[in-house]
Amino acid sequence: MSVQQETDLKMMEILRILYSKNETLGAKVISEELKKRGYSLGERAVRYHMRILDEKGFTRKIGHKGREITNKGIEELNEGLIYDQVDFANSIFQEKMYNVTLDTSTGKGSVIVNISSINDDSAISILEKVFEEGLAVSKNINLFEKEDKTFIQNVCGTTIDGVFRKNGIISRPLYGGLVKIEDYVPIKFINQISYEKTSITPLEAFTDKSNTSILDVMNSGTGIIPANFRIIPAAKEKDATILLNNLKKIGINGLIQMGKPNESILGVPAYEDMIGIAIIGGITPLCAAQEAGYNLDIKVADDYAEYQSMKTMNYRSDSIFKPNYLETTDKISFILTKIYNLISNVTFDPQTFAGDVITNVSYIDKQYVDDCIELLNKSYKLNPEYYMGNKYAVLNENNSDKVGLATICSLTINGILTNSGIYSSPQYSGILKFEENNRRFTELISYKGSSVDPHEIFIKKHLINLSTNSSSSKILASVHSIPYVSRDDALDILSSLDDSSFNILTIGEPNQYIYNAKIDMYNFGYAVPGGLNLIASINENDIAMDIKSIEKNMDYSNFETL
Repeated sequence: MSVQQETDLKMMEILRILYSKNETLGAKVISEELKKRGYSLGERAVRYHMRILDEKGFTRKIGHKGREITNKGIEELNEGLIYDQVDFANSIFQEKMYNVTLDTSTGKGSVIVNISSINDDSAISILEKVFEEGLAVSKNINLFEKEDKTFIQNVCGTTIDGVFRKNGIISRPLYGGLVKIEDYVPIKFINQISYEKTSITPLEAFTDKSNTSILDVMNSGTGIIPANFRIIPAAKEKDATILLNNLKKIGINGLIQMGKPNESILGVPAYEDMIGIAIIGGITPLCAAQEAGYNLDIKVADDYAEYQSMKTMNYRSDSIFKPNYLETTDKISFILTKIYNLISNVTFDPQTFAGDVITNVSYIDKQYVDDCIELLNKSYKLNPEYYMGNKYAVLNENNSDKVGLATICSLTINGILTNSGIYSSPQYSGILKFEENNRRFTELISYKGSSVDPHEIFIKKHLINLSTNSSSSKILASVHSIPYVSRDDALDILSSLDDSSFNILTIGEPNQYIYNAKIDMYNFGYAVPGGLNLIASINENDIAMDIKSIEKNMDYSNFETL
C-alpha cells in the first residue's frame, strides 16, 4: 500500500469517528479513538490531517472545540475508498454482533435494529399485519418522530448471531438473499450475495419492491421473502436449539429452517460438520410496506436499541411456515459457475472478428424496438466510453410479443484471454463514478458468493446515472485480475481489442489499485464498462424491460453496429 493510500485510510477513519460520535471532537479525543482502531497518530498529526479534511470540505472547525463532519464528508464516507468500504462493511456486522447484550432469561439488553423513515403514517397498518403473521424477527419495535418524519426501528436478524456468540456459539453469517415460499413451505434461496467483499449489505441489495412478494405470502402462502443464512458448528446443535427456544419465549423468532449437520437447507450447501440456519430478514416488514406503495428509506443493521424499552406489537409467536421435510435437490447456483462455463465457450478471435461471444439478453415489447435502438444510438454517440462497445442484436424468439435485445458482455474479454492460456479472473462488479477528471468505484460486490450478477442489482436499485446533464455520471463496470507473470502477453491481446468494439477503461500495474478497487498481490487488474450499460440507458428512459445479464454465447456476426 502506498503512502498516499495509508494517509487516505487515516482520514477516512477520522471521518468515521466524527460520524459515529455525532459531536464536535478535538484532536486529543480523535487520537485516542484512532489508537483503539490500530492507528498510531499523535495530536499534532491528527491536526495536520484535519486541516486537509477542512480544505476538502469534509469537516469544519467549530471554534476551539474541534471538528465536526459535514454533509459532504458524510457523502465521502459513503462513497470514498471503496477498497476500504468492501472490508469495512463486513467488519461493521462483526462489531454489531459483538455489542449485542440481550439476556434471553430476562429479555433485557441491547439488540441490533434496522431503521427506516416512513413517508405516510398509514404504512404502520401494513407493518402491523406483517407482525401479526409472524413475518418478522421480533415482536418489538420503536416508533419516533424526528425532523417532521416518522421513523421505525425493528429488530435485525443479526441480533440472533450476536446472542449465539455471547453464549459461546460460533455463528458465521454467509449470505443474505431471497427465499421462495410455496403454500407456506420454504423451498429454496433463489438469490443471494455473500457478506464478505461487498460494499453494500446483502439484504440491502434486495430491498427494491420488485424483488419481494411478502404480501402474497401473507395472503396465499406463496411468494418471496428476504432471509439470511448462517452456519454454526455441529457440536453446538443442542445449545443453539435451546437458545432459539429461549429467544422465542421473549418474542424473537424468525426461524425459517435449521438443518442437521452436513445437511443442505433451502438449496444452500452446508460445510462439513456445520449446521445451516435460515432466519427471516429483519427488513421483511419494511419491504412489505414498500410493496404496498409506501416510500421507505431502509437502513440495515443501522443502530442498537434496548429490547425491554421497545414497544410490543401483536405478534404470531409460532411460525407461519410449514416444515419442509425434503432436502432441496435443486441447489442454488453461483454466478461464477455460470460465468466460467460461458467463458470456456468463447471462440471470438480479435484478428478475424469471428466466433462466439458472451451476451446479455433483455426483453422488451416489440412496439418499443425502434425507440430503443434510437436511444442506443443517441446514448453511445454522446459517451462511447461508458459502453462496452457499439454492438447490439434484436432477437425474435418463440413468436411472442417480446423481443430480446442483446448486447456483448464484457466477460467475453476473459474468454479471449483464456483461449490464449491467460487466466483472467472476474473479481468485482460495481458502480464507477465519473466526476470531472476523477474516477472511482462507489459500490463493489464480489462475484464470489453471489447467485446473481451484481449489475442487475445495481440497475434495480437505480444507482446508475448515464445522463450527461449532471456534474457526475455513474456507470456499471467490473474489475478483473490477471497474474502479473503473463502481463506482457495479456497487454498484447488487450491492446488488439481496441479495433473489435471492446472498450477497456484502464489497465493497472502489478499490485496497483484500479479506481480504488484492490487487486490481489502478484496480480494486475483491468477495468471495463458493463455490457448492460446500453440496456441501462434504455431503462433510464422508463421503457419497461426484463433485464437479464450473462445469458448465453452468440455468434459475433449476428450483431449490428450502432
